[in-house]
Amino acid sequence: MRAMVLDAPGTPLRAVDLPVPEPAHGQVLLRVRACGVCRTDLHVVDGELPDAKLPLVPGHQIVGEDVETGERLGVPWLGWTCGECRYCRSGRENLCERARFTGYQLDGGYAQHAVAARRFCFPLPDGYPDAQAAPLLCAGLIGYRALRLAGEAERLGFYGFGAAAHILVQVARWQGRRVFAFTHAGDEAAQSLALELGAEWTGDALGPAPDELDAAIVFATAGELVPAALRALARGGTVVCAGIHMSDIPSFPYGLLWGERVVRSVANLTRRDGEEFLALAPAVPVRTEVEEYPLERANDALARLRAGEVRGAAVLVV
Repeated sequence: MRAMVLDAPGTPLRAVDLPVPEPAHGQVLLRVRACGVCRTDLHVVDGELPDAKLPLVPGHQIVGEDVETGERLGVPWLGWTCGECRYCRSGRENLCERARFTGYQLDGGYAQHAVAARRFCFPLPDGYPDAQAAPLLCAGLIGYRALRLAGEAERLGFYGFGAAAHILVQVARWQGRRVFAFTHAGDEAAQSLALELGAEWTGDALGPAPDELDAAIVFATAGELVPAALRALARGGTVVCAGIHMSDIPSFPYGLLWGERVVRSVANLTRRDGEEFLALAPAVPVRTEVEEYPLERANDALARLRAGEVRGAAVLVV
């Protein structure tokens, strides 16, 4: 099979021919149809997430076909958990200390075939072509978890408007919330997309908000946005940090946190998150905007994502 492989952090992916993997007990072999390109892939490729399996086939938003049954399945970031620890036994498998992750410790979907644990695969809803379904599997799933952890906020700020935010603004508006999109100053493409999808205001992430926020979700990986979001937050509000990696958060005065404001992170996802969101997406209905690339252009897709040039989500079509 053809695959794109990371040999060492900070190096371009290399196109190679590999043997088709053989599924172990409890795994399925998938013929990959599409795989989303996620900012977490960048963190792996650039070495910001340490101790990746090397050499590695990245990619954790896999849309594939079970080669035995023909069923279309989605594979997310969470690839395996022990099922035995106190986190797994209490419905918090996203915190499992022995968890393994697709496209990081497990080979992923930048390839023509992939294997995955059957219990961590999701049947995908009808109505989504393969490329449009791929972003649901991380941008959608982890974004949905972040939205849930934001509580019942009516006035909701999104800091950074990429793949996750362009999905979650549709869900939030469907739920009757008001959404304010904060981007780089002058990022007209992201601001235009936010307004098209239902945000009522867009502006500079480091500038003032037009109204007090009940909650903010920081999708961008810039730690300096956390104090900015706190400044915009009403008393009792929550800032949710939705990324798996973020630059250091600068110090800020206690007064920004006082008033029972909360800063919290989102770690991974649970299968329950996946089941709930994939049932919800067609009801909204969520529509994903994607840029498609052939498998061999994975480096180009990563470069555009790194430069902030992708509108919506980037997807490799295999």
